[in-house]
Amino acid sequence: MSALALERISAAYGERRVLGPLTLHIARGEKVALVGHSGAGKSTLLDLMFDKQRRDIALLPQNLGLVQTLSVFHNVYMGRLAAHSTLYNLANLIRPLPKEVRRVRQVLESLDMADKLWAPAGELSGGQRQRTAIARALYQPASVLLADEPVSALDGPRAISVMQALNRHFETSVIALHDVELALRHSTRIVGIRDGGIALDRPSEHISAGDLHFLYDVAAPAA
Repeated sequence: MSALALERISAAYGERRVLGPLTLHIARGEKVALVGHSGAGKSTLLDLMFDKQRRDIALLPQNLGLVQTLSVFHNVYMGRLAAHSTLYNLANLIRPLPKEVRRVRQVLESLDMADKLWAPAGELSGGQRQRTAIARALYQPASVLLADEPVSALDGPRAISVMQALNRHFETSVIALHDVELALRHSTRIVGIRDGGIALDRPSEHISAGDLHFLYDVAAPAA
């Protein structure tokens, strides 16, 4: 059974086509890594997937989507806004309930961010901001993750631990990654994007880093 399915989709900016037409099916349980040159169309493909089926999907965009003036707690809590009533959400905005604070703190502890619980997002470093957005994704009641370069601001060991946490938490994921080694290590399937199309689609265990070099030979139009 497919968790996500796109049939001959295309995307264009003005008269310039930047993606497709392409068809892509993601089965439940798959961990898919999107790889390819910067601007090949990976971000556009993730946007189309999210627009196609927003239900049961946690989105982690490259721009993170944090509210700079709000605390880390409130940015993470926003991952569950749809699960509660407006009145309940307003109460947590004004005076967070202890049980919600405990839940958010628990997620932040797994990312070594608990000490930043009440810090404004705008005062965080780039890596801390990225981990806050990751915590918000982990806090969402979703089984599918769409993520665009979720560990680009993290060092090697921390990037690995975050990828492991995302794989444990989400049944299915599609993650755009520039780091080929990281993509091979933390996915079950590699989808290579080049010039707005699918140039490679194979199980990760059957691919080496060298097999992906051709995806980066030439620059493609910006996504």
